[in-house]
Amino acid sequence: MESPITVDKLRFVLYRFKEKLWIKPAGFCVISILAVFIAKLADTTELAPHLPEVDAESVKTLLSIMASSMMVIATFSAGTMVNAYASASQSSTPRSLSLIISDDVSQNALSVFIGAFIYSAVALTAMSNAFFEQAGVFTLFVLTCIAFVIVILTFIRWVDSVARLGRVGSTVLKVEKATQRAIENRIKAPCLGAVPSRAILQSKIKEQGTQAVFSQRVGYIQLIDIARIQQWACENDAFVDVTMLPGEFVTPDQVLAYVNKNDDLTKIEHAFTISEERSFEADPRFGFVVLAEIASRALSPAINDHGTAISIISSVTRLLLLWKTSECSSTLKQEQNSEDYQYDRVSVPELNVHDLFDDAYTSISRDGASNIEVAIHIQKSLKSISNCFGKNSEFKNSATNFAKQSFKRSQQALEFSDDVERLRKCSSENQE
Repeated sequence: MESPITVDKLRFVLYRFKEKLWIKPAGFCVISILAVFIAKLADTTELAPHLPEVDAESVKTLLSIMASSMMVIATFSAGTMVNAYASASQSSTPRSLSLIISDDVSQNALSVFIGAFIYSAVALTAMSNAFFEQAGVFTLFVLTCIAFVIVILTFIRWVDSVARLGRVGSTVLKVEKATQRAIENRIKAPCLGAVPSRAILQSKIKEQGTQAVFSQRVGYIQLIDIARIQQWACENDAFVDVTMLPGEFVTPDQVLAYVNKNDDLTKIEHAFTISEERSFEADPRFGFVVLAEIASRALSPAINDHGTAISIISSVTRLLLLWKTSECSSTLKQEQNSEDYQYDRVSVPELNVHDLFDDAYTSISRDGASNIEVAIHIQKSLKSISNCFGKNSEFKNSATNFAKQSFKRSQQALEFSDDVERLRKCSSENQE
C-alpha cells in the first residue's frame, strides 16, 4: 500500500517541475498540435454550412508570417534567458539560479513562442494537403487570430519582465518571496505535522527509540515524506523520532531517525529525499543563506554596494517577523497530546531559531562591519525584532545576542570614533 501524497510532497514535486525549463514548452507544443485537429472537427458539425467562407490563401499568409517570426523570437527569448541566468549567477549568487529558471513570465513566453511556431507549421502542412474544408478553414482562421493576440500580449508582458530578469533587485525579490512561502508553510506545520521532539524530551510521549536509521547517500535533505514514515509506523506499531530537518547535510555516519523497533528500516530511509543542492520550497533557512550571500557579494571591495546589503537586511527583518503571528498559537500547540497531531507516530524537531539568525546576520555583520550604514541598519533590524517578540521568546534572545556580536565586530573594524559612538548608541538601545 502506497503512502498518501501529502500537500508538502505535492508542492515539492510541482516546484521541481517548475525548475525544468522544457516542461511548459512541451505542453504548449502538444496543445498547439491538438488545436489544428480541433479545427478539423468543425467540418463535421451541423454549423459547418452556416459558417462564413474564408480565403484559404489569406490563412496561409497569416500562418507563414507566424511560422517565420516565431522561431526567431523563440531563439531570441531563449538567448535572453541564458544571458539572464549568467547575470544572476555573477551579480547575485549561483544559488538563486533555480528561482530565475522557474520564473513564470519567461517560461510562459518561451512556451507561447515555441507553441505558436509548432501550431503554424502543422497548420500550414495540413492546409497544403487540403486537410480542411470550408468550416475547418474558418475555424483555423479564428484560432490563428486568437494565437496572434496571445503572442502579442505575451510579448508585451515579457518585454516588461525581461528588463529586470537576472538583475540583483529582481533576484532579491524572488528569493524573499520563495523564503516567505517556505516560512508560511512551516508556520502552519512547525514540525511538518508531526509531534514536536521536545514533547519526547519532556516525557509526554513515548521514549526515544534506540534503533538508528542511517543514510547511504550524501547530500542535503530536500523533503521528508512524513506520511510515508507514519504509514510504516502504523503498520509496525512503532514510533519514529526524526532527528534532521530539510536543508541539513547528511552523511552515512549521521542518524536520520531513531525507531523503537528493530525492523526493516529501508522505507524510512527512502522517505528522505536527498540531493546535491538545497531547495527553497521546504527549507526556510536556505532563503536566508542566499540573501546573506547576495549581501556579502554586494559588500565585497570589487562591488562596494552597501545599498543592496541594506535592502536585504530589510527583507530579512520582514521574513523573521512573519513568525510573530505564530508566537501565541505555538504556545497552545505545545500543550497538545500526541493524538492531536496529524502524524502522531512521528516526532520531528522544531526549527532552531539561533541557526536562523546565524544564517541571516553573521556573514552580513562580518562583511559589513567596517560600513557604518550597514552596521546601524543591522542594529535597527535586530532591535525591531527584539521589540516585536515576547520577553522569553527565542527570537528576542537571539536578536539581542546577535546585536551584541554585530556591535563587537564593527567596534573592531571602524576607525572613526564618531562612527563607533553612533553605533554604540544604537547597540545600547538594543540591549535595554
